[in-house]
Amino acid sequence: MNPGRENRSRSGFRPFCWLEPQLYSGGVKRMSNNSILVVGGGFAGITAALEAAEIGYEVYIVETNPYLGGRVAQLNQYFPKLCPPSCGLEIQFQRIKNNPNVKVITMADVTSVSGTAGNYDVKITQRPRFVNEKCTACGECEKATSTKVESEFDFGTGSRGLAYKTHPFMFPMRYVVDAENASESELSAIQAACPYDAVALDDAPKTIDLAVGAIVVATGWKPYDVANLTNLGGGALKNVVTNMQFERLCAPNGPTNGKIQRPSDGAEPKKIAFVQCAGSRDQNHLNYCSYICCMASLKHVRYVRERSDASATIYYIDLRTPGRYDKFKSITEADDKLSLVKGKVAGIVEDANGNPIVTVENALTGIKTDEKFDMVVLATGMQPSIAELQVPAGQADADGFVIDGEGIIAAGCAKQPFDVMKTAQSGTAAAMKAIQTVVGR
Repeated sequence: MNPGRENRSRSGFRPFCWLEPQLYSGGVKRMSNNSILVVGGGFAGITAALEAAEIGYEVYIVETNPYLGGRVAQLNQYFPKLCPPSCGLEIQFQRIKNNPNVKVITMADVTSVSGTAGNYDVKITQRPRFVNEKCTACGECEKATSTKVESEFDFGTGSRGLAYKTHPFMFPMRYVVDAENASESELSAIQAACPYDAVALDDAPKTIDLAVGAIVVATGWKPYDVANLTNLGGGALKNVVTNMQFERLCAPNGPTNGKIQRPSDGAEPKKIAFVQCAGSRDQNHLNYCSYICCMASLKHVRYVRERSDASATIYYIDLRTPGRYDKFKSITEADDKLSLVKGKVAGIVEDANGNPIVTVENALTGIKTDEKFDMVVLATGMQPSIAELQVPAGQADADGFVIDGEGIIAAGCAKQPFDVMKTAQSGTAAAMKAIQTVVGR
């Protein structure tokens, strides 16, 4: 018997890719517990969901953001082939659209989990989007108000409107209305501008109950809080940015359309420093190596050199490029505009013109220097998204990484720091373990 077919028949769900609120009238809908819940709709979560769904299991993806794709969606390019994020994600989105076993619940969080493997009761709270399924993403609502707020998707390097979509290949392709920051007159203007009656200002939070047999926790990662790195000017010096902010500055759909500019004055930097282990491998911050930071900075040097004749310096403790990435390092470091300095940066200050001044002791020569740059990029570490928060299911270690339990399986960067390739592999492995938990139920 095909378990996915049996579930669809009993639950009465229409073959549609995301979960529509009207299917949960009264706030409660019980599923048979050979269903699988995936918490997190990044690359690991999407992979796990699709692997299970394409075998025939009913899968629910719960994502806190208005879109799927996680951190990958925010990148300019990702390893190993330096593909744009749309390359891999749009294929996955098509697979979701074509598979009625996958139900997607965006702008939602798991609030409680009870039960045991094979028989979990899960409560989910979904925040209002204020835009219904009639939305065609035409953009008329966005034009109706000129108010701008800081863009979370761009890590504060740009702004967004009160009716917005985060990026061009957003999925689901549906606008969001920021009612919290909008005035009554702005909300009315947004609603009046929509030609499809898609703005639903009476939208309200919803509670959803699911019964599932296994839970994949794929809650991903967040950049380590740069404000903790006071000696490096984190969050205080305008021309000191994080590696993820730099990704958005280099992205064609970013705030500068891919042009690298200094945040303070919009000037094109001619001399850029990349500071490794900004918060990682440090007992005062993150004890562990964040795995991708060295490769990311080498990739960022490529971004710089493709766009300009600027010089770059990487300050590092160790340059870690596992496996096949060592070839990428060899090609990148052959550029005569790149300097590699082994040494931990002690501090960064700025001069009267906003130029960062980096203090570092060269570990090979023992010489301490103060060098001025136009811009500095901090390779901030990867911290689990749920660090210092309540774990949605199961338990976490002291660093916030999720520990596998019976029926609860960690995937992707919720488990440990990974690149995209290993994240996908982790998602497949998690799907297999989830299926083993629910098979035959």
